[in-house]
Amino acid sequence: MTYKENAKNYMENYGLGIGDKIKVNKEDISYTGILLDRPEDADDGYLVIKLSSGYNIGVAIENTTAELIEKGEKPKIGFGETEIPHDDSKQNISIVSTGGTVSSVIDYRTGAVHPAFTASDLVKANPELLDYANYNVKALYNILSEDMKPEYWVKAAEEIANDISDGADGVVIAHGTDTMHYTSAALSFMLKTPVPIIITGAQRSSDRPSSDANINLIDSVIAAKSDLAEVCVCMHGSLNDEYTYLHKGTKVRKMHTSRRDTFRSINAQPIAKIQNRKVSINPEYNYTKRGANELELNTSIEEKVGFIKSFPGISKDYIEYHIDKGYKGLVIEGTGLGHVPNDLIDSFKRAQDENIPVIMTSQCLYGRVNMNVYSTGRNILDVGVISGIDMTPETTYVKLCWALGQSDDYAEVKEIMQTNVAGEFGEKSTIKDFLN
Repeated sequence: MTYKENAKNYMENYGLGIGDKIKVNKEDISYTGILLDRPEDADDGYLVIKLSSGYNIGVAIENTTAELIEKGEKPKIGFGETEIPHDDSKQNISIVSTGGTVSSVIDYRTGAVHPAFTASDLVKANPELLDYANYNVKALYNILSEDMKPEYWVKAAEEIANDISDGADGVVIAHGTDTMHYTSAALSFMLKTPVPIIITGAQRSSDRPSSDANINLIDSVIAAKSDLAEVCVCMHGSLNDEYTYLHKGTKVRKMHTSRRDTFRSINAQPIAKIQNRKVSINPEYNYTKRGANELELNTSIEEKVGFIKSFPGISKDYIEYHIDKGYKGLVIEGTGLGHVPNDLIDSFKRAQDENIPVIMTSQCLYGRVNMNVYSTGRNILDVGVISGIDMTPETTYVKLCWALGQSDDYAEVKEIMQTNVAGEFGEKSTIKDFLN
């Protein structure tokens, strides 16, 4: 029999369920394996089957027949609700989960990864955490980091502020790694904190033997108990489980797709190293101590900010498009010291005339923007383009969103962008920062 219905109807017609062992016949070929769950956005005309070889295949259901070989159970993800013990002698740490690989688990029978861990599951999957603190846990979101949005930064900042007001001695945020440095920058601008706020994640899911989640989570809790009252990212400092680094939330960037030590401080040094459960703060870093600040929350942001990378052949249409569409600010990733083709300069002038700040950063990442060196750069300065100094492009983007939330006046936004609000730029760049 030929079926052209969707996969759900197909499964109902043959009495199949996720986890069942099935056989699918297609012309003179048959496939036997375990029926897997499918992504919500997958093509609806296919089944996904795990073969005995361990490989997963997709089979188009058109012109196939199927038979049930053995009933199975749909994988159950998570540990269920259990009470986390409280010890009055320990500090109180808030763990907030937003999703990502650190909050995912793998079903080893099927090989499917589910971003469905709760913050409570993180504690139960890493029982050693209970040796260090009491925990208030919550799952704020359950998303992969590519789905993070500026509005979610606002919600996270508000939840963190509430937890600190309620007595949290430190906060740990579990986050996907791909956009972690955007979130760490956003929280750095939105929050002035009296306690540590530590963002962490994993390159491999929490329950895998090769996962980096356990060390990252434990060291994040150690950091959240420390005297360092700033927004930091805590991730592996090497490929092994030897130590982690704390990076300033506005100076950090993901630099490799898969390495455990993917996060690096850019134009800066890591502000601390955690090894053998001890935090060693960089003696050259003038850090904010626990309790030095009163809690302040400022989540006003402007989401309509463009982020444009310059490239050979780029035309002014890229700039004009954003102006015509009502964007309130633009961040440009220029080349070298902060350059773009001369063809764009008239469009930058139009942006200035229409009160749209344009901030110049560099694709080089290391070093400083300096538009005074070459004539093109000076021409760019003449039409009001603002230097991003030595900020990463991502931090510059986040800061401009936040700055435009404080004011829509060009001069005021320029002043904010060139004021060091959360340690986002350094007074000078050194060779040591490049070689770290």
